[in-house]
Amino acid sequence: MNGLFLGLILLFPPASSAQTITVDTHHLVNTFRPRFALGSTVDRVPSNATDVFFRPDQIKQILTAGWGVISYRQNTDLFVQAWHWNPKGKWSDPAGKGYFVGDATPTKEQIRHSYGYSLPHRGFTRNGGTEFDGFSRLDDGDLETYWKSNPYLSKAFTGEDDSLHPQWVVIDLEKAANVNAIRIAWAEPFAQSYEVQYWIGDGDAMDEPLKGQWKTFPFGTVTDGKGGTPTLRLDSAPVNTRFVRVLMTASSNTCDSHGAGDRRNCVGYAIRELYAGTIDKSGQFVDLLHHSPDQKQSLTLCSSVDPWHQASDLYVAPDRMESGDQPGFDLFFTSGITQDLPAIIPIAMLYSTPEDGAAQMAYLKKRGYPISYIEMGEEPDGQYMLPEDYGALYLQFAEALHKVDQNFKLGGPVFEGVTEDIKAWPDSQGRTSWLGRFLDYLKTHGRLQDLTFMSFEHYPYDGCETPWKNLYQEPQLIEHIMQVWRDDGLPPNIPLLDTETNDHGGEAAVDIFGALWLADSFAGFLTAGGQSTHYYHDLPYSPPHPNCENSWGTYHMFMVDDHYQIRQRTSQYYAAQLLTQQWAQPVDSDHRLFIASSDIHDSEGHTLVTAYPLLRPDGQWSLLLINKDHEHAQNLRIVFHDEGGNRHFVGSLSMITYGKQQYQWHPARKKGYADPDKSPVSSSVKSAADTVYTLPPASLTILRGKVGQ
Repeated sequence: MNGLFLGLILLFPPASSAQTITVDTHHLVNTFRPRFALGSTVDRVPSNATDVFFRPDQIKQILTAGWGVISYRQNTDLFVQAWHWNPKGKWSDPAGKGYFVGDATPTKEQIRHSYGYSLPHRGFTRNGGTEFDGFSRLDDGDLETYWKSNPYLSKAFTGEDDSLHPQWVVIDLEKAANVNAIRIAWAEPFAQSYEVQYWIGDGDAMDEPLKGQWKTFPFGTVTDGKGGTPTLRLDSAPVNTRFVRVLMTASSNTCDSHGAGDRRNCVGYAIRELYAGTIDKSGQFVDLLHHSPDQKQSLTLCSSVDPWHQASDLYVAPDRMESGDQPGFDLFFTSGITQDLPAIIPIAMLYSTPEDGAAQMAYLKKRGYPISYIEMGEEPDGQYMLPEDYGALYLQFAEALHKVDQNFKLGGPVFEGVTEDIKAWPDSQGRTSWLGRFLDYLKTHGRLQDLTFMSFEHYPYDGCETPWKNLYQEPQLIEHIMQVWRDDGLPPNIPLLDTETNDHGGEAAVDIFGALWLADSFAGFLTAGGQSTHYYHDLPYSPPHPNCENSWGTYHMFMVDDHYQIRQRTSQYYAAQLLTQQWAQPVDSDHRLFIASSDIHDSEGHTLVTAYPLLRPDGQWSLLLINKDHEHAQNLRIVFHDEGGNRHFVGSLSMITYGKQQYQWHPARKKGYADPDKSPVSSSVKSAADTVYTLPPASLTILRGKVGQ
């Protein structure tokens, strides 16, 4: 459709059907600079894809999307791995094992690649990141291996009594079963004081912590543990439960198999193997667990993992993200992808050491790379870490980082993409808010100033199928969760950063749904007062979703060929361009965002058109309009309201539209494609007070021009 014909439709639809978008020009909700507020991300990629993705010709295409500041994502924490951000460094044991610290001194050789190392003392079968990879040492059937807790959560490093940071392991039997006994094959150090507990309630003990409670077995309290392999009768009669927890509060502080040469080997807790079940009438122990060194083992989870590892634990395999490459920092900063803007940089924290975090930041500082913020770890909620444990690590790492540079701006906790408050098992005071308890931990230690920003991720939808009606939920979802963080006690002077976001909608993400969601969520985030939001992700990595039969469509602006070279743009690429180069003015100057109301609803009360009015530095009003009605165009008038009354767009008006008439996705796994696949349509129209505008079905529209009487 050419621009002239589109303009005629705009000016002469049936006026009686028009509804109204009202812009409140007195209600300023945010001021932002697009290059710093509308950003993107770079994440881990397959090891054989990095060099292609960072080729100058590929970077050039990526940059045309217009995103600004980049948030570098740290993926090894999600997979219970130690990250060697610099492949060169020193081991605590010169034999090539122990705790690794990357070399803080830059050399002529640049870091192009960096990898993760699987942790041999892991206690997770699966968690929020390891759903398909790795296994727990708690029930791998091998008494030579063992789980061990993070030594940095012991008194030797926290300065607090171990009872304030109890460590735990949980057995998930998958369905309720009778339990009245447990056998624990302890390693060194073992627990001297611990409780064996069972879960009462209908909810999942890990993911629904308020829908039940832990109760200690009648004979489940041990105060004089001696290690070894005791079999404990927990109750005279079996208890029917799905979850069993061992809660440890005092350590023997004896040294593990790595020796007494490093005090980290001699604190915390270690278990070789767990068994749970019943003692029958003949006195025989009957184990319910399946023991195997793979994902088929019974599910176990743990509070933390010792980051001890060795050179042979390097995990690299082609074509897989979870065994892939965290692009090297030198490649990242010199490739052109950052556009010389200060990046948000992570440190690995959950499975690392303060010394290594400090070395990383010392290296980057010596290189002179521009950095805005430092994110502390990655998704501790998905790793089932308690807020006090995260807080204890946070403060240790913060102290080490500030010795490198007192002006480093640190933040977190980098929550998973939830839409409701994150809850934890109640503490001794009955508090359940994860963020609230973390903030209280910092306050109690007089260290709230070490939190200069609060970061989270936003992935609002689960599952493979994302029905169109889900689109109606934005922007309320993003606005709601941001208010939740404030209600949890986050001070108003601490900015909110959405450092990783996409709609997680399978094929819907690359259909026109993804474009509309992106515009609604990003503009909604800024309307709710956020500082910066970051598209996931810049690099055109398009993996299949392992749980979705026909999905190759999540998290990217480009489809690639078999050699990872860009072959087609997706709908979110065009949405990015509209946000960064049409709605916003592509200059480094303040933009003023106002509030708008819509009276355009369907019969179920869903808002069909959302609007985001922006006053740009060039003096133009730029109104982003999102028609979420998949089947019908919407006719509307636009009013700008201030103390003097109502005003309207006047004179020549730019209009840019992009919708399902321009783009439709056809799923076919990696060969998925768009047809039609056209660019947004631009036109120039004459506007006046009585103009009625028509928004095509399932579309984004930007109206831009001057406002007068």
